[in-house]
Amino acid sequence: MAQRTPRFPTRPVAQLLGSNGPVHAVTYSASPGTYILTGSSDRSIRLYNPSSTTPTPSNAASNSITSRSSSNSSSSNGINTSGGSPLSPPPAGRLIQTYNSHAHSVLSLAVSASNATFCSAGGDRAVLLWDVATAQTIRRFGSASTAHSHAGRVNAVCFAGADDSLVVSGGLDCTVRLWDVRSGGGGGGGGGGGAAVQVLRDARDAVTSLAVCGAEVLAGSVDGRVRAYDVRMGRCVTDVFPGSVTSLCLAADGRTVLVGTLDSKIRLMDRRDGACLRTFSDPAWRNDELRVQSVLGGRERFVVAGDEMVDAPEGTGSDGRVWAWDLLTGKLVVTLSVPWGGSGGENRKRVIGRDGKEKERKNVVSCIAWKEGGFGDQFCVGGTSGVVTVFGEA
Repeated sequence: MAQRTPRFPTRPVAQLLGSNGPVHAVTYSASPGTYILTGSSDRSIRLYNPSSTTPTPSNAASNSITSRSSSNSSSSNGINTSGGSPLSPPPAGRLIQTYNSHAHSVLSLAVSASNATFCSAGGDRAVLLWDVATAQTIRRFGSASTAHSHAGRVNAVCFAGADDSLVVSGGLDCTVRLWDVRSGGGGGGGGGGGAAVQVLRDARDAVTSLAVCGAEVLAGSVDGRVRAYDVRMGRCVTDVFPGSVTSLCLAADGRTVLVGTLDSKIRLMDRRDGACLRTFSDPAWRNDELRVQSVLGGRERFVVAGDEMVDAPEGTGSDGRVWAWDLLTGKLVVTLSVPWGGSGGENRKRVIGRDGKEKERKNVVSCIAWKEGGFGDQFCVGGTSGVVTVFGEA
């Protein structure tokens, strides 16, 4: 039986409300991806069920977790290339739990394969391991001393090793650190977990993104490098890019990696020889200032990215944008509008420019996650509006 060609999910099916500031991190729970976790500038992490929804009043303010296939089709599947805001807001997903221990913005999240724990990192230099059920921190990796922890904000975190026995973090201090989840110490609500088992110091600028493939750790940096560390062999292979690296997304088979850089291009790289297989860009899509995430989705049929809204003209509305390209052809197949969320009023602070006039705020879509590692039937996005929008198939 022929495999159904995946369609790009274009319908907003839920809004995740409750954040009191921009959302910097979103991730689905491990398979089957029932839940969504979000991390916000309000220092909180929230767990939602996007499928358990209630109608969102039009005047309501925001209230309060793979397989190895790819499509052989190279057509655009007739996807509508114009997005638009819905006439009424989609229903609100159910907020299940709020996790509070960070002292600054939450910048990165990762869920373990068992769904029993997740790790978080943020602007307070903290790398935390959480128990999902009790909403308590199991471990705080590092200590108050910078000798045993990151010396600046932590931009990325992920699990690694057999049975998720390691946590990997990378940050502003130009280091990648590997932490042993099973080592003693650090229990009882966030005590120090001692020194990292390994510290990788090759980066010459901030580490922005991480990915793990078996015994390899991939680290993207502002210095325009992606470094692939084989931690067992003690070997590092470096690929050089023309702009700061802000996003990494590994294909399910680990053979290719999607690399986002601050030259308004996303590249699909062959990890065996470092060759660029395809470049994704568009004259109307710019990414040269902010960290905007890009991922593989639709069973690795699509390359999907947010939008820093630099070129969006004034007066065109506050909606954000999501862009998607066909992986095989490199052609842009959809530009999707992302509504501000809620009533679009109460959760939007006024910004006054130097000329004394109020500036129009735009919904910069900076973080994105696709269900089941790119193989599910929906994806979610977050950004400056503080509302996470979940898109499903029409």
